[in-house]
Amino acid sequence: MIASTPITIERTTTPKAKPPQDKLGFGIHFTDHMFIMNYSSEQGWHQARIVPYQPITLDPAAKVFHYGQTVFEGLKAYRTEDGRVQLFRPDMNMKRLIRSNDRMSIPPIPVELGIEAVKALTNIDQEWIPDGEGNSLYIRPFVIATEPLLGVHPSHEYQFIIIMSPVGAYYPEGINPVKIFVESRYVRAMIGGVGEAKTAGNYAAGLKAQEAANEKGYTQVLWLDGAEHKYIEEVGSMNVFFKIDGTVYTPSLNGSILDGITRNSTIQLLKHWNIPVEERVLSIEEIYEAGRNGKLEEAFGTGTAAVISPVGELNWLGEKLIINGGATGEVSEKLYTNLTGIQYGKQEDPFNWMVEVK
Repeated sequence: MIASTPITIERTTTPKAKPPQDKLGFGIHFTDHMFIMNYSSEQGWHQARIVPYQPITLDPAAKVFHYGQTVFEGLKAYRTEDGRVQLFRPDMNMKRLIRSNDRMSIPPIPVELGIEAVKALTNIDQEWIPDGEGNSLYIRPFVIATEPLLGVHPSHEYQFIIIMSPVGAYYPEGINPVKIFVESRYVRAMIGGVGEAKTAGNYAAGLKAQEAANEKGYTQVLWLDGAEHKYIEEVGSMNVFFKIDGTVYTPSLNGSILDGITRNSTIQLLKHWNIPVEERVLSIEEIYEAGRNGKLEEAFGTGTAAVISPVGELNWLGEKLIINGGATGEVSEKLYTNLTGIQYGKQEDPFNWMVEVK
C-alpha cells in the first residue's frame, strides 16, 4: 500500500565541502541530503521526504539489528560532456529491489516511486557529481526493518532510505587486471537461501574469506557452489565471465547468484556484436583445463561499482592460473569502453538504457 503524499524537501543550511576530484575513493564521502520514507502495516509507505544527511535514530530492539531484515541496491548517476545528468537502467535496480524485498518478507516499493525518489535526490545534490574520467555519483537505496520488537517474524515497520556518494574507481587497479582467489572452504550462499537477494547478510558471510584473500595479495574472492565447492558462482562484488575458444560464458542464474544489472547489459552487448555468449553451469576444473590447454582467452567481472574488471590471475588450491598473460583482454576492453561510453553520453545508446534526470 502506498500513501499518495508528495516528496517534501528540507534543504541543508550547512552544506559540506566537496572532496578533491582526485581523492574520492569509493563510499567515503556523502552528499548533503538523503531520502527517507516510512512504512507501517496500517499506513503503507508514507512520509516521503528529502532531508539533510544525518544519523539514523533507531530503537535498540529494531528488528534490523537482530534478524538482519534489510536489503539494498546500488546504481550511479553520470554527468555528460554537455552537462546532462543520467542514470543507468534505474528501472532494473528497482525491479531487483522488489525481488529482494519479497525474498526478505519486506513490502514492495513500486518501481516508479523508487525511480522518482532517486531522481529527486540526484537533482537536489547534482553538484556533487564529480568530473573526471571514471568518476560518478554512487546511489545507495536500502530498506531496514525498524519495528522495536524481539521475535522472529517480519517487521511491521520499515524505512526506505537513499544516500549518495561521489566516487572514483572501485578497484585501485582500475581497468587493469585484478588477482582473484578461488574460495574452497567458506560458503557465501546455497540454492534455496538468499544468495539471489541483495541483502546485507550475503556480504557479511563473505568478509572472512575476503580478509584471507587480501592477506595473500588477492583483490577479491571467487565463490564456488556451497554444496560441492565445484561450480563457479560469482566474485564477491561482481558477476564473472570467461572467454573460452571464442565463446563468452557466465554462470547461469540458479537462485544463489545475484542477477547483476551490468551482467545483463554485458550479455546484451555481446549479442549485439554477434559475439557468442552462453549462460550455463561452469566448473572451476573446466576453467583451469581451458587455461592449461591455452583456450582460456580472458576473464572479467561485471558490476555497478567497477563496471568491467579484467581478471589476470586465479589461485585455486594453490595453483595459479595466469589469464591472457596478465593483460586486459580485447572483449573486456571493448565492453568497458562501450558501457562507460553509453553511461557518460559519449556514444550511442542503442538500448535506451540511460534515463535523464531533469
